[in-house]
Amino acid sequence: MAGPSPPLLLVHGSCHGAWCWRDLLPELAARGIAAKAIDLPGHGRDPTPLAEVTLDLYAEAILAAIDGIGGRAALLGHSMAGYPITAAALRAPEKVAKLIYLCAYLPESGRSLAEMRAAWPEQPLLPAIRRAGDGLSFTIAEDWQERVFYHDCPAAAVAFARAHLGPQAIAPQATPLHLDPALDAIPAYYIVCTDDRTIPPAYQRRMARHLPRDRVSELTASHSPFFAMPDQLADRIAATLAG
Repeated sequence: MAGPSPPLLLVHGSCHGAWCWRDLLPELAARGIAAKAIDLPGHGRDPTPLAEVTLDLYAEAILAAIDGIGGRAALLGHSMAGYPITAAALRAPEKVAKLIYLCAYLPESGRSLAEMRAAWPEQPLLPAIRRAGDGLSFTIAEDWQERVFYHDCPAAAVAFARAHLGPQAIAPQATPLHLDPALDAIPAYYIVCTDDRTIPPAYQRRMARHLPRDRVSELTASHSPFFAMPDQLADRIAATLAG
């Protein structure tokens, strides 16, 4: 008989913050899942200057959040957060019960997120990116936000998200990860979003190709299922945690 599910830490993607899990958290709570969302350094309410934001700092923030929960936790990373949750697991595998990649970059050893993004022939996000003059960060152009992130989301959720989107530090995405066999002991899962217009679904499937087939599932959703279908996403997460 399976034991209780581990607590879940939700880690947001580029330009987002803990705010993006607003609609998912109550759905998880209704299913008896103890979940917490954090702002990575330089995002949401976290005051870290963009010039100081690194992938290492992301990992440290995740591990500190796990310590705050107590014990081990499952980590769910959305989009670019595939890199931070992997970095945290590399540092302290004993603290991570499961890794869940939600339409996320699943790191390849020795490559940065930016290198992985550039390696795929389709680049749907590229026209939306606006690089800051100082070269430290980028934002998503206002007239592109809905079409790349939220095209199937309720209008109220889109308005909420557009009011909260912020800059994304470039340094963490330019930092490669070197994977370690210790990661193999942590069960990893991937949720493909089949109507994603940010990370092509075909690329998501390719990144997940080495995972056991029963650990890869799909949702007919955009890049933001936490707004588009929080109930279905919560069901999928509950099944993953129970597996």
